[in-house]
Amino acid sequence: MTQTVFKPADEQLAYLKKGCVEIIQEDELRAKLERSRNTGKPLQVKVGFDPTAPDLHLGHTVVLRKMKHFQDLGHTVVFLIGDFTGLIGDPSGRSATRPPMTREDIARNAETYKAQVFKILDPEKTVVDFNSRWLGALTSFDLIHLAAKHTVARILERDDFTKRLKAGVPISVHEMLYPLMQAYDSVVLKTDVEMGGTDQKFNLLVGRDIQREYGLEPQVVVTLPLLEGLDGVEKMSKSLGNCIGITEPASEIFGKTMSLPDALLYRYFELLTDVPAAQVDAWKKDAAAGKVNPRDLKARLGETLAADFWGREAGAAAREEFDRVFRQKELPDDMPEIVLAAGDIPIVDLLVEHKLVGSRGEAKRLIQQGGVYVDNRRVDDIAETLFLPAGGTAVLKLGKRKFFRLMR
Repeated sequence: MTQTVFKPADEQLAYLKKGCVEIIQEDELRAKLERSRNTGKPLQVKVGFDPTAPDLHLGHTVVLRKMKHFQDLGHTVVFLIGDFTGLIGDPSGRSATRPPMTREDIARNAETYKAQVFKILDPEKTVVDFNSRWLGALTSFDLIHLAAKHTVARILERDDFTKRLKAGVPISVHEMLYPLMQAYDSVVLKTDVEMGGTDQKFNLLVGRDIQREYGLEPQVVVTLPLLEGLDGVEKMSKSLGNCIGITEPASEIFGKTMSLPDALLYRYFELLTDVPAAQVDAWKKDAAAGKVNPRDLKARLGETLAADFWGREAGAAAREEFDRVFRQKELPDDMPEIVLAAGDIPIVDLLVEHKLVGSRGEAKRLIQQGGVYVDNRRVDDIAETLFLPAGGTAVLKLGKRKFFRLMR
């Protein structure tokens, strides 16, 4: 068996530090990398994902990309699906107890995660594991033994717990067990490095403490930024509707990227691409000086992101389609078709009945906000109706990017 030849530790460290918020402790990581180089044994790098939603978005890919960087250097990456901890619900950043999930929901979401992560990670270099494999086997005695290795005082140091206590918001006992369960994952896997968003820092540090309690060398903690969503304010989240899903069509990924606030453009380049930091800084200066249009940079970013998940041809096609539709004011080639029944139909009913919006209230708001067009004419009245003669067609446009061909 051929022994892996690793790059010098400082060279690896320089590559890994890009985009990180903290490395705790950096000297420990350097020592681990040096030992790995000397022994030819790769580091064990772990990231846990609780399958609380069926789809991953660009916010998740910040840490996935860093996992890929470790893979590029020859290290072993463990994509850990928290099918057991998902039953508890991570309390990080929560102002209230997370509603419990069913085993069926978790199993279904876990399967979609496995299919999605290999859009970024190398399947040949990735270990996929489930923490129910060992957490589900813990006896009551084992759980008490684990709980005895940490203190309530330390758990209550969590900022989110402190805020909830002061506000009189209940904290369930099972939530206090969550960081211990996550830490025990690191014990079982003998993790050298664990990564997560900045909101995971407390949990990751507990992992260091618990590994020491079990006589293991503590893991290095690497925290990564939380990616802001398309609104430029809140953390990217499907529930807030400010996300770009990695399973969305290439055209949607490109189109949503074009709606990104200029202020976030360079942060997205830094966290979601391999463009060197020096180049991103140069673009930022050129844009400020009026030498480059941020819109052109967004197009470059959108094509890159679409290509990451759908291939280069799809990325280029998404860019061409966007230019054709929105710059040249042409219609897209591929529009979903909606067949209407005879007679007049209120626009609100059309949107609701064909599930183009979630509710009548949403349909009315979209019209009032000027987001509904029929054959390039804006619909201004929520009571407006549409009539198509037999064999007639029309183009319905919702927002900036959704087109539908209406037919009878």
